[in-house]
Amino acid sequence: MQRTFYKYQGTGNDFIILDNRLYEVNGLSKKQIIFLCDRKFGIGADGLMLLNKEEGYDFKMVYFNADGNESTMCGNGGRCLVKFAYAMGIHKSVYTFCAIDGEHNAEITDKGIVRLKMNDVNTVENHATFSILNTGSPHFIKYSSNVKDIDVVEMGRDIRYSKAFEAEGINVNFVERLNEDSIFVRTYERGVEDETLSCGTGVTAAALASAHNENGFNLVNIKTLGGHLFVEFNKLSDTHFQNIWLCGPAEFVFEGTIYI
Repeated sequence: MQRTFYKYQGTGNDFIILDNRLYEVNGLSKKQIIFLCDRKFGIGADGLMLLNKEEGYDFKMVYFNADGNESTMCGNGGRCLVKFAYAMGIHKSVYTFCAIDGEHNAEITDKGIVRLKMNDVNTVENHATFSILNTGSPHFIKYSSNVKDIDVVEMGRDIRYSKAFEAEGINVNFVERLNEDSIFVRTYERGVEDETLSCGTGVTAAALASAHNENGFNLVNIKTLGGHLFVEFNKLSDTHFQNIWLCGPAEFVFEGTIYI
């Protein structure tokens, strides 16, 4: 079958998007998704998304990792899908869509920045040198003073496949504080099984773990290999965060057709 696809990226985290509002591409196999995401033999992407209809919402987000498995929430993917929905004629001042982790709101600013509201976080495991929390996907936050020199793939894989996380997997983020309100983050993503240029749920988790205000409003700027993002949130305690917004660019790259 021949399908039209659209390629989007959010700070280098890239996605194939299929408009599935008529349910014409249901039943994609794991093998087909792996092929589409392959950077040498297919289109190439960190993941694939479907834009589906859903009663009571502007749309539904269905997300697959590059390994072909349906995955947990993808923050940059959600932001890209909002931009795609706008391009497809779904124009809203505030979008409301559903994903695997529930309902999300989103906005597109007059400068083209996509602001995506993430779920509240009410559980954080804080340890001396790392933290573990779930921002729609599970994340391991490892603090470091030299993130640019870390072998992210080797160290990230060691943690992701360690005995504690091997069964379900975990995303591994290496975080360096640049100043009071700015951090540098590199991420090893499960499902991609490699470093990605950016990870939306990962930078969100890193920002929460790096809150500069002990309680109250925080805005954390994040540098990634693919660009800059920022996360706004209200910190209630070391383990409770509300009103979390992941913010940054989301851009159309190209479109085409491919035989699957």
